Amino acid sequence: MRMPSRRLLRGIGLVCALALGATACGGSDDSGSSPKKVSEADVRAALEKGGTITVWAWEPTLKQVAADFEKEHPGVEVNLVNAGTHNDQYKALQNAISAKKGVPDVAQIEYYALGQYALTEQLTDLRGFGAGKLAGRFSPGPWNSVKAGGEGVHGLPMDSGPMALFYNKKVFDKYRIKVPTTWDEYVDAARALHKADPKAYITNDAGDAGFTTSLLWQAGSRPYRVDGTKVRIDFSDAGARKYTGTWQKLLDEKLLAPVTSWSDEWYKGLGDGTIATLATGAWMPANFTSGVKDAAGDWRVAPLPQWEAGARAGAENGGSALTLPELGGNEALAYAFVEYANVGKGVDTRVKGGAFPATTAQLNSKAFQDTEFPYFGGQQANKVFAEAAANVADDWSYLPYQVYANSIFNDTVGKAYVSGTTLADGLKAWQDASVEYGAEQGFTVEK
Repeated sequence: MRMPSRRLLRGIGLVCALALGATACGGSDDSGSSPKKVSEADVRAALEKGGTITVWAWEPTLKQVAADFEKEHPGVEVNLVNAGTHNDQYKALQNAISAKKGVPDVAQIEYYALGQYALTEQLTDLRGFGAGKLAGRFSPGPWNSVKAGGEGVHGLPMDSGPMALFYNKKVFDKYRIKVPTTWDEYVDAARALHKADPKAYITNDAGDAGFTTSLLWQAGSRPYRVDGTKVRIDFSDAGARKYTGTWQKLLDEKLLAPVTSWSDEWYKGLGDGTIATLATGAWMPANFTSGVKDAAGDWRVAPLPQWEAGARAGAENGGSALTLPELGGNEALAYAFVEYANVGKGVDTRVKGGAFPATTAQLNSKAFQDTEFPYFGGQQANKVFAEAAANVADDWSYLPYQVYANSIFNDTVGKAYVSGTTLADGLKAWQDASVEYGAEQGFTVEK
């Protein structure tokens, strides 16, 4: 079901109406029910013919992948463009789509942002290329994300971010703190650490939408339910209460370093032990190696603490897909590159370059899991990450306007970090503001 074309999606500048019974912006099929068919023979023919494709992506390992692809297919040129990261690229992409000019053949889009492009049919449904048969090649979280709550396949997963707990073993050993296996134990560890050294904190958290939704995901909360243009938003379920009940203790007792991630102060804290853990995605090791060099050997990786003792629930934090914008050209050649990069030879190339895969073949391979990380004292950290990936529930949904929702996080939930507002009240304010925005854009929104 599509909504009437009376209202427009703003968010990051989406200007394409979602028209009932009519082709949405960039869509090629009036019914919207049957994706255009492009056979393997068509893809092979495109590779033999050659040509140029433009790829918008910021992911650094794609540079080598593009070079290898060109070497394997001498008639093909890959024009790799960094059009900005995250929202900067999305704005540029939307401007190109609106102008119907300069749209890339391939675009990197993060999982949380994919839904709004899928809903407006601005991305090619890759089922027409046979991508549906690739479901078993990817771990559950990323594959569910490229489906964006629907039946279509709106891209191929490029990477993933199954969460783990990075902890400073040197600090934990110094103060005889056990690595927490539950979030209750994590709170206890936070208290013990800060009591032993008032300058040290269990972690930093100044309020981050992606981190919050990841913890909600792991806790079993499902605040977003999406069925086309019908949306339900509810941050009051049992999983959300687990999260707010635990995290509120850390805030109330001032056990979190009020430091913004990726800042100079953050890197310093990771290096000197005043920030003792990070609960984040498996893509983090390369950032430790490059940004926290002096702490090499101090850090280790453990499974993410659980909300209930003995559980094995996981969640994703970060990750993106390579997609084919509908208004891009040379689609058969573009798909050949995406398949090469995300399920073909390019995957091993990217893993060697430091990327974390979304493909089960790599995640389950002995070579991958036995890789020793000198930074983590020789630990085979990929074993922890691979198990985390397998334990991610595949029923999480983002809003079709998650980019906008995340942009108002600091104005709602963020107040709990700087005032007397509770996390529960902050989530309610986020819910109400997201409901209001969705209704303004023509969505049918329940709460």
